[in-house]
Formats: sequence, structure tokens, C-alpha cells
Amino acid sequence: MGISCDPTSANKAFREKFSFPFDLLSDENKSMCIAYGAAQADSPRASRISVLVDPNGKVAKVYDTVKPADHPDEVLADLATLG
Repeated sequence: MGISCDPTSANKAFREKFSFPFDLLSDENKSMCIAYGAAQADSPRASRISVLVDPNGKVAKVYDTVKPADHPDEVLADLATLG
């Protein structure tokens, strides 16, 4: 799933426009983005990062740089090591 600081209406429009296959959560007050290190309280926008959460709910890996073409395979490989 994805998390955005945009309102739910903007996330819905994005999903529809680009046929985005994943749910997008809205974090308008940026509390989750701040907690995961993707935003600062005084910043207008969050960074584009990915966070892999293990089955116990703990952060297993943070991807500070995401290359869309390579990222799915990278995450799947890391996910396979969590077993």
C-alpha cells in the first residue's frame, strides 16, 4: 500500500488516472510520514521512500532511493529473506 500526505480525493484521482493497483492511504497531518522518517514536521511534502515492514510489524528495511523499474524485484528479494 502507499501513503501520501495528499487528501483522499487526490489519492483517488491518482489511482484512477494511472490505474494504480494498490491502496493509497491519506496522511494529511503527516503523523505516519514523520514516524517513518519520510517527512519533517515543518516540510510541505514527504520524501518518496519505501519501508518494508516484517510480519511482526517492525521495520525491516528502508529504501531511501527508489528506482521504479528495479524496486519491485528489490523488495521481493528482501521480502524472501524475512521468512
